[in-house]
Amino acid sequence: MRPSVILLVFGLLLAGCTPTATTRELQPSTHTNEAALTNLGLAVEYMRRGEYDKALEKLEKARRADPAYPLTYNTYGVLYQQLGDMQRAEHSFKRALQLDPNNSATMNNYGRYLCQRGQPKEAEETFLRAAANPLYETPEIPIANAGTCALGDGRPDDAEKFFRSALERNPKIPGALLNMAQLSFAQGRYLPARGYLQRYIVAAKHTAESLWLGIQIEQQLGDKDAVSSYALLLRNSFPDSEQAGMLRESGAK
Repeated sequence: MRPSVILLVFGLLLAGCTPTATTRELQPSTHTNEAALTNLGLAVEYMRRGEYDKALEKLEKARRADPAYPLTYNTYGVLYQQLGDMQRAEHSFKRALQLDPNNSATMNNYGRYLCQRGQPKEAEETFLRAAANPLYETPEIPIANAGTCALGDGRPDDAEKFFRSALERNPKIPGALLNMAQLSFAQGRYLPARGYLQRYIVAAKHTAESLWLGIQIEQQLGDKDAVSSYALLLRNSFPDSEQAGMLRESGAK
């Protein structure tokens, strides 16, 4: 079972899972100047588009306009991580936390970095510190991330606890719903798996992964019409995906 993509608090690289807080976070002009905020906002937009060279250029302008604005370094960290430059990513996250130690958005992104680097315990601690901040409006994001990291670390029981806790705070987190569907299926709990997947479909668009999971669940429950519906969507929407290949090999209609 492959854990779903970890959620980012910045909307620029979200896996379609959670509301983004960055628009509001980029507005506090009392903490920085307009030039820094404008360039930071442009950098985020370029990152959304995958135009990383332009994003770096705007981030450098934001940094020069205000060298002490923590969210600039947070964004640097996300971008460098996306580019695979882990040394600079870590340096950027640590600089952001040095400037603002209680910023949950940065802690969440740094936790994601630590998990990707194979440090799940440190990542979990960082995610939970982010969620514990009483001023943080979306604690379910780092809690769900802790679940994904625990799942990748081979601790499904811990992962399920985190996902359930996240969904208690926000019942519509797609990543947590999909992971719970996967966990339930792996445990042979096919009806709950179907329920979580149906909730996921309401909250997010299908992926090749979710469609393949739907096929597997409905095969176990004996609903041939649902299997056919999922299979048709998978073939038409993601014909070149790994899951479509597995569907062809399985011979499912």
